[in-house]
Amino acid sequence: MAAVGATTTTLLLILLQIPFLLFLNTSAEPLNSHLSSAVPESGSSSAKERIAALANDEATVDWMRRVRRKLHENPELAYEEYETSELIREELDRMGISYRWPVAKTGIVATIGSGEPPFVALRADMDALPIQEMVEWEHKSKVDGKMHACGHDAHVAMLLGAAKVLLQMRDTLQGTVVLIFQPAEEKGNGAKDMIQEGALDKVEAIFGIHVAHVFNAGSVASRPGQFLAGCGSFKAKITGKGGHAAIPQNSIDPIIAASSSVISLQNIVSREADPLDSQVVSVAMINGGNAFNVIGAQAAVHRCTSEVDFDGKEHPSIPPTVNDPEIYELARQASVDIVGESNTKVSPSFMGSEDFAFYLEKVPGSFMFVGIRNEKLGAIYPPHNPYFSIDEDALPVGAAVHASFAHSFLSSSTRNLSS
Repeated sequence: MAAVGATTTTLLLILLQIPFLLFLNTSAEPLNSHLSSAVPESGSSSAKERIAALANDEATVDWMRRVRRKLHENPELAYEEYETSELIREELDRMGISYRWPVAKTGIVATIGSGEPPFVALRADMDALPIQEMVEWEHKSKVDGKMHACGHDAHVAMLLGAAKVLLQMRDTLQGTVVLIFQPAEEKGNGAKDMIQEGALDKVEAIFGIHVAHVFNAGSVASRPGQFLAGCGSFKAKITGKGGHAAIPQNSIDPIIAASSSVISLQNIVSREADPLDSQVVSVAMINGGNAFNVIGAQAAVHRCTSEVDFDGKEHPSIPPTVNDPEIYELARQASVDIVGESNTKVSPSFMGSEDFAFYLEKVPGSFMFVGIRNEKLGAIYPPHNPYFSIDEDALPVGAAVHASFAHSFLSSSTRNLSS
C-alpha cells in the first residue's frame, strides 16, 4: 500500500468475497433430535450405531469441548497455528495415531487404519481471524484482536473426535483414513499448500465439514453439485494530485474517483452479468491515507490515473465448491444414519467461498454444513462476526458424521473392488 506523498495520494480498492461469509438467511426447522436421541434408519449397520454411541460418549464429548475451548482461548492466524498444531499433535500422540508434520508450515496429516488402499480423507481447518471477540463467556479469546470467529476450533475438535471414534473401530476399517489438519483457510492458500506437499497422495475421496449458524444444532445440510461460490480479487490504485481539503481546486481528487468507481462496479452485476447467474461484487477496503485534511486515494474521467492488479497474491482466486454427486449421496446417507432423515437437509447454494474447493479439483468429494444455531444460547450470528458463537452439542454430531462417512466409503469401495 502506497503512502500519501506531498503531491499524490493513492487509494487501495479490494474486491474480496470474504471466505465463508454467509449472505443467505434461511430459517432452520425446529430441532427434532440431537445425536444422543437419534434413532438410526432401519437397515443401518451396527457400525453406524456404534459410531453414534462412541461419538456421544460423555467422556468423549467433554474432551471435545475442552479441546475446542482451549483452541478458542488461544486463536492463531493463518500460518501461525504453532500452538494449535502442538495441541493437535499431543492429542494424536495420546491416542497413538501416527502423523506427518509439518505440512504446509503448521499442518498435520495423520492416518488411521490398515495403511493400505482404499484411502479416504477428512479435513479440518485450524486458523482464526483478526477480529476482536465481543462474546462474554468463560472461554473468551485471550489474544487481543484475534478470534475463532468462523468455527475452525470446532472443526478441529470434531475431527479429533472422529479420530478417537475411528481408532476404536479400526478393526472394522477396510482401508485407511487420512486426517488433514489444514492451516490458512482464511487466506485461501492452505489447501493448495497441503496438496502441493502431498496431503492427497493416494486419496480417492475427501469429505469436509463447516459449522453453519443458519441450521439448528443437531442438523446437517449439503447439496449435490454446485454448493458454494468461487471468489477472486483485485487491487486498484487510483492516483490524483494531493492538496489541502480547504483548497480542493488545486488538487485532483482521487477520493471522488474512487467513490464513483465503487458505485459503477455494481453495474457489473446489474447490467453486465446474466441475472440468472449468482454473482456478488464487493469493495471490501478503501484506504485514502492517514491525514484527514489531505485530499487523498472511473479514474480517467476525474483526471486521475489507475493501476488494476488481478494477480491474487494476497487473496488468491478460489474456485466454486462443487460436490461430487456420488460422494454427496454417500455423505448424505452417512448423515441420515447419525441424525436421522428429518435432520439431514438439502441446503441452498451460498455465495460464500471455501478453499476446500481446491481438494475437490483433485479428487471427488463433498462438503457439508453442521448446524450450530441455538437462539437460547445466543448462537445466532454469522461467521466473521465478533459475536459469533456455537452450540457445542454440534461437536459429537460433526465427529460422528466424519467417522460415519469415512467408514462407509471404505466399506463401499472394498465391496466395489471385490465385485
